[in-house]
Amino acid sequence: MNTTLKYAFLTALTSIPAVAFAQSTWVDEQHSNVQQNLHSWSNTLDDWLGTPDPNKPASAGLRFMLDSTWNRYDGFSIKPRVRGKVKLPALKKHLSVVFGDEDLDNQARDKNQMHVNYKDPLQNDRKYDSRQARNDNASLALRWSDGIKALGIDTDVDLGIRSGADVFLRFKANKEWRHTAEFSTRLEQIYRYGINSKHYLRTNFENKFTESESVFVNNHTYLEYTHDRNEDFRWGNSLYRQHNFAGFKRLNYGIFAGGEILHKKPNLDYYGPFINWRQPILREWVFIQPEVHYYNNKKLNRPHNLGAFLRLEAIF
Repeated sequence: MNTTLKYAFLTALTSIPAVAFAQSTWVDEQHSNVQQNLHSWSNTLDDWLGTPDPNKPASAGLRFMLDSTWNRYDGFSIKPRVRGKVKLPALKKHLSVVFGDEDLDNQARDKNQMHVNYKDPLQNDRKYDSRQARNDNASLALRWSDGIKALGIDTDVDLGIRSGADVFLRFKANKEWRHTAEFSTRLEQIYRYGINSKHYLRTNFENKFTESESVFVNNHTYLEYTHDRNEDFRWGNSLYRQHNFAGFKRLNYGIFAGGEILHKKPNLDYYGPFINWRQPILREWVFIQPEVHYYNNKKLNRPHNLGAFLRLEAIF
């Protein structure tokens, strides 16, 4: 598929009219069936673990995503991603079960990381790596969510298994400081240790200025450290503006810079502008999120080049 066709395909997806499935009810019936099954399974599991409270029934949510990315050097790749959560009040009000790709939690607020599909480009012009997709989505954990009320800190502690054999413990803590009605700061710390994957550490730091109820400016900085076979330090910073519109529509645009940290010195390996848009398509529970960015890569001797990302997401 040449470049023109790729962009035509992305453009066509973003312009599909909402009336395309307006007369069809089969899709809605399947969506309703999945939701009912999730509700039934969660309450059955809740009943098995303890005595259910009819005023606080169990609940479950599921997100299914199909991410695709393209640039002139790495070509086109595609990756399915799943993330779900089951709340079990009978077990304990703070406990839940989470499963699927945990990177979605690590990067939940990071607007400049939308284009990160695979951690490394696929080799030999491969478009899809089934093994990596399977391993990334194969995560199951029991989560304890609580907080240190006196300090205003929210915490999550996960104990689970990844990729079939990687038993891990994951800890996340975040705190928000409200300086004025418009200005706030948020700090989040994530640490995971796995028997096979070893150390993963990520710090997210945000300074947010709220212009109105629907518009804000945010500066997001992250530091990431992984230690498996090798030690890798990375950093990134994005300054962006977000507009929230009616109908769950959202626009983000800004500038991103990032790179590796070698010998305690941060390198500026890539930088450039990005813009992404999110909106429902066809149904209120189906979303499309295209992104266009213009980054370079000094480490790989790549000049600034146009890249594209597209996410299709169904929420159950």
